[in-house]
Amino acid sequence: MEDAYQTIAGPSTGEFRDRGSKFLAYAYPVYDEETINEHLLELKKLHPKARHHCYAWRLGTDGLQFRANDDGEPSGTAGRPILGQIDSFELTNVFVVVVRYFGGTKLGTSGLINAYKVSTAAALEAAEIEERLLEAVYQVEFEYSLMSDVMNAVKQYEVEIIKQEFTDKGYLQIAIRLSETEEKLMRIRAQIAGAFLEEKEKWETIEGLEIEYKFTR
Repeated sequence: MEDAYQTIAGPSTGEFRDRGSKFLAYAYPVYDEETINEHLLELKKLHPKARHHCYAWRLGTDGLQFRANDDGEPSGTAGRPILGQIDSFELTNVFVVVVRYFGGTKLGTSGLINAYKVSTAAALEAAEIEERLLEAVYQVEFEYSLMSDVMNAVKQYEVEIIKQEFTDKGYLQIAIRLSETEEKLMRIRAQIAGAFLEEKEKWETIEGLEIEYKFTR
């Protein structure tokens, strides 16, 4: 698996009009289907009178995680052209929705394909495209007695904290470069346990500490 990929830095929009129909494209950087569904729900609330909310997304770098949805348009005329543009820009971890307001004139198969393609391209052209390192995101759950050791270990191995919460326990979400994940997790565990790497029996299971894989971004 490659260690880097291209995506968009933040949300962007594009627009295309043809014979009275208006196509509004919204592009988002995403990492999981939960976030995708949230964006789709928000757009349906924002555009409740639109005829169609067609979309496509691609996640990960293995080429296996994607979806294209025509949302009532003729099969293959909306979702696939949207996905085709995501791929044409060589992007992943991207979600694009094209909201259509029908103008009263049918555009035909070729007209629809062109409209969804051009509106998506406009949104992606407006976006800032950036290369990112492929990272694995883990949740670290710990008892407060381990807090100092956990925070020191995370700092020591230059792991990015992307979310933190302190309730009955401490919770961190950390991101580690994918190619370094196995080694850094071992070293973090060993430091928390106050053990050498060779003493696997001391750090493999630590009372009061749970580290769980969440997703790759």
